[in-house]
Amino acid sequence: MLTKQVSVFVENKKGRMEQVSKCLSDGNINIASMILADTSEYGLLRMIVSDAPKAKEVLEAAGFSAIITKVLVVKFPNIAGTLDKLMGLFNELDLSIEYMYGISTSADSATLVVKTSDNDAAAKVISEKGAESDISVICM
Repeated sequence: MLTKQVSVFVENKKGRMEQVSKCLSDGNINIASMILADTSEYGLLRMIVSDAPKAKEVLEAAGFSAIITKVLVVKFPNIAGTLDKLMGLFNELDLSIEYMYGISTSADSATLVVKTSDNDAAAKVISEKGAESDISVICM
């Protein structure tokens, strides 16, 4: 129910993102989802990729600092209030959200990548109670 996410520290310098994309391209690694958060000196790039261990390996070989983290990938109806129901499920277990990012590319559904204080408990509560709201954990 969990998937692996690769996080990469990227200096805020011209061409650094191209170097990341080149490493992944040369390694035949596909990016399914990504988000880049920046500060004045560096960015933190989080990605769901086709082969997380290989991505970490090729990025580190190119001099990048990379880690693998387990995250939840949650799918739910693209209906107002559904995110609130998901947050309610997490609140029932006193789980905190460390970060999340998502996208809705259709009128029917939205997908969210979530890192909670206890991903196993979050996955369990979604499996047990999420079906009532058509919320499910998906694997990639």
